[in-house]
Amino acid sequence: MSVTNMSRLVQSTTEFRISERLLSYPDAVEAMRERVAAIRSGGAAELVWLVEHPPLFTAGTSADPADLTNPENLPTYAAGRGGQWTYHGPGQRTGYVMLDLTRAHGAVPPRDIKQFVWALEEWLIQALDRFNVRGERREGRVGIWVADHATGTENKIAAIGVRVTRWVSWHGVALNVAPNLAHYGGIVPCGIRAHGVTSLHALGIPATLEEADSALMAAWPAVFG
Repeated sequence: MSVTNMSRLVQSTTEFRISERLLSYPDAVEAMRERVAAIRSGGAAELVWLVEHPPLFTAGTSADPADLTNPENLPTYAAGRGGQWTYHGPGQRTGYVMLDLTRAHGAVPPRDIKQFVWALEEWLIQALDRFNVRGERREGRVGIWVADHATGTENKIAAIGVRVTRWVSWHGVALNVAPNLAHYGGIVPCGIRAHGVTSLHALGIPATLEEADSALMAAWPAVFG
């Protein structure tokens, strides 16, 4: 399967592409694998691919089988990315980020995976800011969090899980716009029991996926150059 559908260039070497239908997870992985190989060989431009999956769970390389209960028997997949269990489904925008990390991207120096992950977090934070949502980092917890400082509660609104193959990145981020949050009850998201998950809609912001896409594309150049 090739990476198809609506596309636009955000900068000279990075392309944004938006899948216009629900995409199966195996098809997404195969398409990423092909694109990563092409980027590595110089045969394709870097790509940020925005997709929406049917309901499913994926297990990162650190996933604990005990953290999966899956009462609705949703499909599960070993992702090969970093991290633990996460959920994908309609109303969530997943961004697969395929970059050649042997070169600099904005504030990200060559071959610096830690800074690359920091930049993915910053990208999400700046996109959320366009909805007047304050996304925050937490030491020891990858992803973006929304805190209610009056009550001390906080919930994850975006997840990050990456893989790097011969210095080309793949997999990426997942931003909760309006997913079915009840599906998260089938896992311990990212292995964290003490906090929950949220979405733009749960925060009272009736954003569409198209509006989320626009925010992500607009925030990209300030972070990645």
